[in-house]
Amino acid sequence: MKILLVAATKTELIDVFAHFNLPNQDFVPHVEFDILITGVGITATAFALGKNLNNDYNLVLNVGIAGSFDRQIALGSLVNIVEDTFADLGAEDNDLFLTLDDLNLGKITYQSTYNTSYSKTAQLQKVKGITVNKAHGNIKSINFIKQKFNPTTESMEGAAVFYACAASQLPCLQIRSISNYVSSRDKSTWKIQLAIKNLNIWVINFIENLTAK
Repeated sequence: MKILLVAATKTELIDVFAHFNLPNQDFVPHVEFDILITGVGITATAFALGKNLNNDYNLVLNVGIAGSFDRQIALGSLVNIVEDTFADLGAEDNDLFLTLDDLNLGKITYQSTYNTSYSKTAQLQKVKGITVNKAHGNIKSINFIKQKFNPTTESMEGAAVFYACAASQLPCLQIRSISNYVSSRDKSTWKIQLAIKNLNIWVINFIENLTAK
């Protein structure tokens, strides 16, 4: 079992790097898993995957922090993103926003394709996410995006990973830890360190459980 572990920043995997005594670099080869740090955003993620994705991998695991539209999900909680959508890829038509689907120019929604019996994955809430170039912090645009897509989470990379895996026919899984609620920007309410801590605990357990088989 060979895993490609994909994250936008090293900070989001800080304890994983320490636990496995990994070098401080953006691509880290390992016997049973490799780590790819892509940089933030759709473009950086697509470029990094284009350089490093290949059929040697049995699973592409995308992890990171995310914002939640659902305030019933506690900050620091982990969720399994089973569907992710490019939410700002399209065109404006006066007050309307037309997606690529609406324009018949392509597909904007992709799914997770990896099924695992690992209990700590099965226990996670399955949700729909959106991937954006601009994180939402305006009530008007937040209400619009909720009405348009009804998402649970928001990130800046997830759908790009799903897209690349679909194109490469590779199994993919996306696990996110909730660092904040999507609302008017107020960093004093965010729980980034808690989200990162819980994410790293999960990732370490997942890797050790899978690679031990």
